[in-house]
Amino acid sequence: MSKRSEYVETESGNRISRRAVVVGSQNIVLGGRTTVLAEAVLRGDLAHVGGDKAAIEVGRYCAFDRGVVLRPPGKAYKGVLSYYPVRVHSYVVVHADAVVQAAAVGPYVQIGRGAVVGAFAIVKECVLVLAGAVVPDGTVVPAHSVVGGNPARVVGVLGEAAQDVFERRARQIFAAPPGDGTRVFDDAGDDAFDWAPL
Repeated sequence: MSKRSEYVETESGNRISRRAVVVGSQNIVLGGRTTVLAEAVLRGDLAHVGGDKAAIEVGRYCAFDRGVVLRPPGKAYKGVLSYYPVRVHSYVVVHADAVVQAAAVGPYVQIGRGAVVGAFAIVKECVLVLAGAVVPDGTVVPAHSVVGGNPARVVGVLGEAAQDVFERRARQIFAAPPGDGTRVFDDAGDDAFDWAPL
């Protein structure tokens, strides 16, 4: 099998690996030029019963590395588990083995390898979630911050150029030939970003 045939390309320019697990695709909206690598899991089947919104909405130039799990947040009410939509804005890169159950992830966000963003968390714009960080359920991560640790807390502030860096990285991942996404993901380590510790 050639590398090119490993990916399905949609009309809006999304590239999805045939080895990605996309469940409930009728409840997933990808804005365009999004890359989903092998072994990533998108759980559109966890849609709100009776809801008319997509379970997962993703903006443009987003990227989901190997082993990423993106699923809508859920909560039990009177013994019934209900799921609510997750919105991922444009220029978001989620690195390998991260789990995202947030209510919303703002634009220009990088989520590090193995990080966990808990149910109903809100990650504001231009945020770096460091590798291995655990953002607790319901947390609001402030804009232009760097968060790390377990539980995650603000450990730094992003410089003025961070938004441009995040956009460039997201575009680089999309521009890489299919099959080369992992190499581009690996080049974007946490230490490559301009941020100042508190």
